[in-house]
Amino acid sequence: MTPRNYALVTAGYWAFTVTDGALRLLVLLHFHDLGYSAIAIAFLFLLYEFMGIVTNLLGGWVGSRTGLNRTLVAGLALQVVALAALTLQQASWPEWLSVGFVMGVQALAGIAKDLTKMSSKSAVKFVAGDASGALFKLVALLTGSKNALKGVGFFVGAALLSWIGYRPALLSMAGVLAAVLFVVMVLLDGDIGKSKSKQPLRSILSKSPAINRLSAARFFLFGSRDIWFVVALPVFLAEQLGWTFEGIGAFLAAWVIGYGLVQSVAPRVLTFGGGVARGEVSGARVWAFLLAVVSAAIAVFVGLDIATTASIVGGLVVFGVVFAVNSSLHSYLILAYSGDDAVALDVGFYYSANAAGRLVGTLLSGLLYLWGGLTLALVGSLAFVVLAWLLTLRLEVLPTNDKSSTARLV
Repeated sequence: MTPRNYALVTAGYWAFTVTDGALRLLVLLHFHDLGYSAIAIAFLFLLYEFMGIVTNLLGGWVGSRTGLNRTLVAGLALQVVALAALTLQQASWPEWLSVGFVMGVQALAGIAKDLTKMSSKSAVKFVAGDASGALFKLVALLTGSKNALKGVGFFVGAALLSWIGYRPALLSMAGVLAAVLFVVMVLLDGDIGKSKSKQPLRSILSKSPAINRLSAARFFLFGSRDIWFVVALPVFLAEQLGWTFEGIGAFLAAWVIGYGLVQSVAPRVLTFGGGVARGEVSGARVWAFLLAVVSAAIAVFVGLDIATTASIVGGLVVFGVVFAVNSSLHSYLILAYSGDDAVALDVGFYYSANAAGRLVGTLLSGLLYLWGGLTLALVGSLAFVVLAWLLTLRLEVLPTNDKSSTARLV
């Protein structure tokens, strides 16, 4: 893949990411302001996450047969449609109709997100080459920058809702993304990621034990974050602490931006004196265990009502740093475990597990907050982190030969 194509793929992914983060906060805060309960808000995002499971499985297969440029364009186009469609919802509609309609439109947004993400991250495999360390660095840079921009999107969504309102915010984002889509359609060329052989449909579920275990760990890792992050935390900040829309958006934005920055520098974080780096798999085990310790500490402090605001803000900052390193390691490992001719299929399968974790985490975020407040949500998050750590204990060690596509972190 040429540098121009890589730049276009990255730019399209970045533009999409800002709208994706903004849409999340727009919908959440708008419907909370309308008086919807935490569980009703959680339902708004369920089809979004469910379609991510389906899209990653089938999208990886389609991308391997048709090329990743086509799946990227399809993802951007669907996001424009979803943003425009959400403007049709009326505050006067009964709750059941609003929830059903928004769930349906969010399903389109879920397809859009995972087509775009799968296409962009799979493309990295074809840029890195065989240079030692290149793959992990490029994955860390793309993933970290994406999450930093998603944090920007959180603030943009909350700010636009406060400044210009729900519908104008949706329409303005649709217009900007449509312009980006036009540029990508005109300038992007080549069959990026197109498989040399036509993979059968059954190949979407035919994976190595290493990929299966890593995908299961990813399920619990991202489920652990979304259990407290998606519904429980923003609703708690609004209801219990009385934060404004801008305040909630700014905190979530700062958290995700910081998380993204840590991901970007993860190769340096994981490097020890003299350029010697901890092995990727053993590193994943250590950092998953550290995340469990941090999660337990936050749950205890919040549960005992010890400096609640400081415990939440400070604790989640530490959680974000450790979580970011875990996520970056996982994002590297899936590409390291994948073969060149099946990378889109393997990445699609892996991110379908990611989406499944987010789906379960989103539902539990609303349910656990309803049953036991933020404390119970944090306990649920801890349980998921422990399961993710246990799964990393069974990951296969990567080859140590540098020619095997970055066996060491540098």
